[in-house]
Amino acid sequence: MDSRENIQFMGTQNFTRCESALHLEVEALRWAMKNMLQHSPCQSFGTDYKELIAIINEPQEWPSFATELENIETLQICFPDFKITHVPRVRNQLSVFLGKTAMSFRRELLFIGCSIPVWLSKSSQA
Repeated sequence: MDSRENIQFMGTQNFTRCESALHLEVEALRWAMKNMLQHSPCQSFGTDYKELIAIINEPQEWPSFATELENIETLQICFPDFKITHVPRVRNQLSVFLGKTAMSFRRELLFIGCSIPVWLSKSSQA
């Protein structure tokens, strides 16, 4: 979102299984950062997962995530004004929708755009 909370880009991908929900959130952040380098000058990321913010802000407290955090720290170099903030789920319904839709796909799904395409919104209703 921009400073007026207008959606600039959104995306989703159905990942293969991860060790835990937190591992999945870390992988999703890495994926979003990597894609924003290609599509947008975005510097700010949001999550409804408070533990993800803790892991980014205090990586030494999470040694089991060392490898994943190395990847994110490498990407952070490309974002001089990197910021990650907590967005409560009630204010993040579009993200919840995209996540649930991606999980329901039986084939690979990768989407990045400015609005939800018709094929994606209809596939979630089927």
